[in-house]
Amino acid sequence: MTHRFGKGVMCPLFVLFALAAQAATVQERPKAGKVEILPASQIKPGMTGTAWTVFTGSEPEAVPVEIIGLWKNAWGPKQDIILAKLGGKVQRTNVAGGMSGSPVYIGGKLIGAVALRISVFSPDAICGITPIELMLEINDYDSTRPADARTPDKLQQRAALRVPGELLGQAVAAGASPTLPARSPVLIPIETPLTFSGFHDSVLREFSPLFQQLGIQAVQGGAAGSLRGSAPAPGWQNALRPGESVAGVLVSGDMSVTGLGTVTYNDGKRVLAFGHPFFNLGPVQMPMSKGEVLMVLSSQFQPNKFANATEIVGALKQDRHSGIMGELGATAEMVPVAVKVRTYDDSDAVLKEKQLHFNVFVQQKWTPYLMMITLFNSVSGMNDFSEEATYRLSGEVELEGHPNISLNTMLAPSDMPVPPSMLLAGWWGDKFNRLFGNAVKTPRLKRVNATIDLLPQRRVAAIENAWIANNEVEAGSEVAVKVYLRPYRGERIEREVKLRIPAGLPKGEHRILLSDADTLNRVQSYAASANRFMDLRETVSLLNQERSNNRLYASLVQGRPTYYDDDKVMPSLPASVLNVMQTGRAANRAFVSSPESVLEQTSIPFDLVVSGNQSLKITVK
Repeated sequence: MTHRFGKGVMCPLFVLFALAAQAATVQERPKAGKVEILPASQIKPGMTGTAWTVFTGSEPEAVPVEIIGLWKNAWGPKQDIILAKLGGKVQRTNVAGGMSGSPVYIGGKLIGAVALRISVFSPDAICGITPIELMLEINDYDSTRPADARTPDKLQQRAALRVPGELLGQAVAAGASPTLPARSPVLIPIETPLTFSGFHDSVLREFSPLFQQLGIQAVQGGAAGSLRGSAPAPGWQNALRPGESVAGVLVSGDMSVTGLGTVTYNDGKRVLAFGHPFFNLGPVQMPMSKGEVLMVLSSQFQPNKFANATEIVGALKQDRHSGIMGELGATAEMVPVAVKVRTYDDSDAVLKEKQLHFNVFVQQKWTPYLMMITLFNSVSGMNDFSEEATYRLSGEVELEGHPNISLNTMLAPSDMPVPPSMLLAGWWGDKFNRLFGNAVKTPRLKRVNATIDLLPQRRVAAIENAWIANNEVEAGSEVAVKVYLRPYRGERIEREVKLRIPAGLPKGEHRILLSDADTLNRVQSYAASANRFMDLRETVSLLNQERSNNRLYASLVQGRPTYYDDDKVMPSLPASVLNVMQTGRAANRAFVSSPESVLEQTSIPFDLVVSGNQSLKITVK
């Protein structure tokens, strides 16, 4: 075969090699480092480019992209979205959860991150691309906290974006199926798969509805054994190149919770990903890890990547409207938690025991909720005694700069439709909610320990009656009171308790109160909740003052008011002293009072949940 060369004539073989070389250049995997960007203002319909995302393992693959058009002000004022159609493997898988952040290049220039997809039942791989200019602005907001942060206390539906009619026509012209709905389809942020490793099915059933409302898809998955602490693993300097999987770590250790996405940009130190918010928390300190994809589930309804989070390589610093930003080599503080779960037989001998160690992400709203989920998971699958099991918990929270908090409770089955294990988890989470919810200072938790015993009977008893031999008593004397409790099954329980009548107690009628913990805690808890400015020290003090529900309390009640000031109880306070104390206090911080003063004298421990109360009238001679 002969080839003719001459002016204006190019050898077909040369053209073939030139095109191949050009294709190889275009298909070269993106690297970390500074990259030239193509502004959204220069994007035109019909342009073609390449997106990069991982389908299996950790190596990203090229995906053809055809630009449909620019969607003006879709995210907000001067915040445009690029509408595009994806080809290649994505035509089969559809735009899947975990592809958030997949970088898109045109002519070797970065234009942005795949971030939105058409809502359910669309046969077309149509996506919305967040321009890289918006993502590069993320670090400009280093201290403000978004008002619409997605936290468990503030559920909201995700924003849905309707595609304008002209772009819909361009989408069909670009090869989208003509079966698209006649009215504009809805684009939504791509789900961030929140992978739960080491969690039981029952836990996901109970808690996944909340994550769905937050725009987070909860899935069962795995995590590498190296995902245990928060310190970056060796080799972090070469991690998270564009197109690779990245995960934010909420829990690590024997159980883990990680949110998966894709890296958009890496300048060698700073990493941008997702192209939409994770939780939109603003400034954060969350461990950041690499990811390994097992497969991409193809679906028109809910396509998702199945992946494992691997080693920690840095920390997320920002969680914003247009994406997340992390720093390689940085360390994010987590709370170390140790939970021991033991099951007992009828003779109170330990049948089996398991110990769990994990770490929890630190954030005012998320830490309490994660504490609740992990505790619920710790006892799930261990209940050998079905509906009749009683849970006994003892725990300690170690804080920096404050006394340790001791927590104790028991929970048994009742007529309520909520299982005791969920009530126990809610009780546990509430303690951390009160700690992190104070308006003055965020606590620093050094470690948390808890021991949970599963006892084989419904261990409850109600205070049924009380008796005193003589209702007339003398100040300074000691009196014996008998109290009777009725257990769930078995014989009535009888106990004797001795109380000392104070020497200065005024003559006249008073009461002896035999009660459970809730009766005594109720008024003080209400008084504490009335003060929105309670600081951490007072919150810790109040938590340590709470009575345990597996004890019976004996108290002396006088007909004089008690005043409550944060964590302080002031019984029988003279009006003159109260007036002096109230002077200078803000009008919205008035003292809370109760009409009686309760002087707790003693308590009797039980290995069951005590409920109810009984009063005995006495006359001081």
